[in-house]
Amino acid sequence: MSTKILSVGGSIVAPETPDTDFVKRFVDMTKAYLAAHPGDRLILVIGGGGPARIYQNAFRTVTGTAPDSSTDAADWIGIMATRLNAQFVKACFGDLCKEAVVTDPTAELSFTGSVLVAAGWKPGFSTDNDAVLLAEKFSADTVVNLSNIEKVYTDDPRKNPDAKPLDTISWADFRKMVGDEWVPGKNCPFDPIASKKAEAMQLTVICAGGKNIENTKAILEGTAYIGTTIR
Repeated sequence: MSTKILSVGGSIVAPETPDTDFVKRFVDMTKAYLAAHPGDRLILVIGGGGPARIYQNAFRTVTGTAPDSSTDAADWIGIMATRLNAQFVKACFGDLCKEAVVTDPTAELSFTGSVLVAAGWKPGFSTDNDAVLLAEKFSADTVVNLSNIEKVYTDDPRKNPDAKPLDTISWADFRKMVGDEWVPGKNCPFDPIASKKAEAMQLTVICAGGKNIENTKAILEGTAYIGTTIR
């Protein structure tokens, strides 16, 4: 039996509002994968996406808080957005997901279905970190991080036209790129706190474009895929 972790970015589940076409195709693909691989299980960790950013920005506007500031209040707003998105995704899996949405990855957890859905935990930790903790709890050696970027770049390609996509990168080099501090709503391939723990666990993280459903299927099946492998 294999347990695979998919950290599904809120930016592809709900870029502004829920992307029903994507979610339907994603659910259909994962159901087909599970039917073809009896005994395998999937843990899906769902991000906050557009709703998180919209409400965090609204909070900062009302309170006059700096745009990139880190506060528990802003973090809790993002966490609640992840929980709404996760409840939506869980409902779409019906009886395949028997347990409630996981909101504390360190708690004693039951996993009796084929799918377990998780959301944000507490301030100071992103859903990337939740995915790493769940990988540790359920002895998974790889986290697939699905977002709106196909690969990790040497720099932000929106700001630096010379930025190059990477097929592989070491944890040491990756952590130099992302730093050590987590800021709610920060846009980076895999969050710094999660990266530190993943490196210590010798976990492999694959960053890939989540909209490409066939590519995600290839990753699950262990065939050639487009993405960046961090190990």
